[in-house]
Amino acid sequence: MDQGEQSTQLNEDLSGIGYAEALAELDKILKELDSSEVDVDQLAHRVARAHQLIDVCRQRIEAARLQIQGLSGTESAG
Repeated sequence: MDQGEQSTQLNEDLSGIGYAEALAELDKILKELDSSEVDVDQLAHRVARAHQLIDVCRQRIEAARLQIQGLSGTESAG
């Protein structure tokens, strides 16, 4: 599988993932990267996955913020 196919597969895997699940997987990846037995062949893949999970968490937080603003009727200054 080439890098483009891997990236597409990772993005598809994230379509239905929630914040808590993304955070749990991110924590697992960080523990793997901290261990002394990191598989170098998988390192780039795991770092790319972590980056995507961080993006998911940011998106979920932003969506929640916007939803809360909509419910409260206030607008953010920035």
